[in-house]
Amino acid sequence: MNEIEKDSIYYFCSLIEFIARATKNHRSDVINYFSEEDIKHQLKMADLNHTLSFEQVSDEIVEDYKIPDGDFDTVKECKYAVPSVLSIGRVYQQLVISLKGEEPAKVIKKVFSSFISDEISDFNSNVYYSNPDYLLKSYEANELLM
Repeated sequence: MNEIEKDSIYYFCSLIEFIARATKNHRSDVINYFSEEDIKHQLKMADLNHTLSFEQVSDEIVEDYKIPDGDFDTVKECKYAVPSVLSIGRVYQQLVISLKGEEPAKVIKKVFSSFISDEISDFNSNVYYSNPDYLLKSYEANELLM
């Protein structure tokens, strides 16, 4: 995987985080609006889209995919400093890149649809800033490891 592909994954993961916060949805709910082909398209468009604001790209995606508002407000529920969209995007990017062997679009869909997504979104826990190897092993075990 080259640096442009890694950057595209980072951008798209950050965009999903932004959309989820803006619409107050679980990240798994947002990613379910995308087929693997849609994700591949978004990864190809990332180089162009990153020149636009997250707000603009998010608004277009929410409208195009008809993503409704939810009631999963991780920002409002946070008792501490809220991590940035880009920080959380990086957490997802590292996890996606560490899962080798499948196409990035398929891995992105699996990661955002898994239990680990809600764990990362719990900003009152320490999961989102945990060691990337811990997140990988927990994801593979399908549970948070102690």
